[in-house]
Order: sequence, then C-alpha cells, then structure tokens
Amino acid sequence: MSPKDVSSGGKTAKNMLTPGRIAVLVVAALAIAFICVNTEEITIRLWIPEVTMPLWVALVGVFLAGAVCGGYVFRRRTR
Repeated sequence: MSPKDVSSGGKTAKNMLTPGRIAVLVVAALAIAFICVNTEEITIRLWIPEVTMPLWVALVGVFLAGAVCGGYVFRRRTR
C-alpha cells in the first residue's frame, strides 16, 4: 500500500483552513462589523413602493442575497 492510499480518517485543521476560506471569513467579519455600525433609518425605493427600514436590515438582506448567489455560482458539483 502506498502512502497516498492511507487516509487519516478525518479532516485536520490544516486542511480546513485554506487561504480561500480564511479570506471568506475575513470578508464576512468585515461585512458584519459594517452592518452593526450602520443602524439609522433609511428609505429605499423598490420599483414602485418606498420602504422605510433600518439600514442594517437592508444590508443583511443584500449580504444574504449575495451569499446565496455566490453559493449557487461557485457550488461544487459531485458526480
């Protein structure tokens, strides 16, 4: 049996913390900090109606929409 055939049986911290995942965590932390600082009321025009809401609610909505779109675009296909 070659060393490549032997698996460790689980994920190690080194395998879980890739540079890409660290970058995503940093961007997410910065986005959350930005959201927490911006709490004033704003008016948003949604095609026809105008909606007044706290800015943090709008930012969370846009952040979640971006996360869903990013997850859809960059998901890994397993076959």
